[in-house]
Amino acid sequence: MSLITLENLAIGYKNKVVKSGLTAEIRSGQLTALIGTNGVGKSTLLRTIAALQPCKAGHVTFKADGRRAISLDTLTPGELARMVSVVLTERPDARLLTVRQVVAMGRLPYTGFFGRLTTADEMVVDKTLQVTELTHFANRQFDALSDGERQKVMIAKALAQQTPIIILDEPTAYLDYPSKVQTMVMLRRLANQLDKIVLLSTHDLELAFKHADRLLSLRHNLAEYPKEQMSDYIRDLNGECHCMSINDQSILEAK
Repeated sequence: MSLITLENLAIGYKNKVVKSGLTAEIRSGQLTALIGTNGVGKSTLLRTIAALQPCKAGHVTFKADGRRAISLDTLTPGELARMVSVVLTERPDARLLTVRQVVAMGRLPYTGFFGRLTTADEMVVDKTLQVTELTHFANRQFDALSDGERQKVMIAKALAQQTPIIILDEPTAYLDYPSKVQTMVMLRRLANQLDKIVLLSTHDLELAFKHADRLLSLRHNLAEYPKEQMSDYIRDLNGECHCMSINDQSILEAK
């Protein structure tokens, strides 16, 4: 089992601390959803965990079985690219690329200066397309895909990077509901079957409660909510959202 540990972490920008005293463990083999209201700092936390921006205080460490813990912010860019793959809300300019070419970009941390793929790299791309059920899209233009299909390709690119950690910022944003569900189901399957740390942020509470293995709530600090304690989470929001029931299904809406 692999493990990310947050120890008394403070996050923010320049001279501003957004949140402090954040402590948690994020384990492999599970889909962990970071939930919270808009503007609470979810994206900032994910970027800090991924070492895309420095922490204001505290530590983020990663430990694999039988190895010593390492601080992600001490890694070189090349080492970090082989440790953490990130799917952000911003999409790359890939208008002239095929699906296969976009997925193959995930192999760049392992290629030489000219970015040439070896036979082994091509095999990884083939396997990734198969695992993410994108083989039949391989030669299609990335720009011609639907939003849901593009997001699936970006997840495949992250998977082709072969990192133990995959971090996704709002991966279901702007998708229709069937695409949201398909994305969450695929991410959970990848985490469970490949024993990866998969951490995503979402403001779609209903989707998180239905499909994630573990829920971390970011408000004043980080707290874990077992999925059966949905009502406790709603109560703790102190009116920031309310719950309706339609045909015995709980629906959460932000106020």
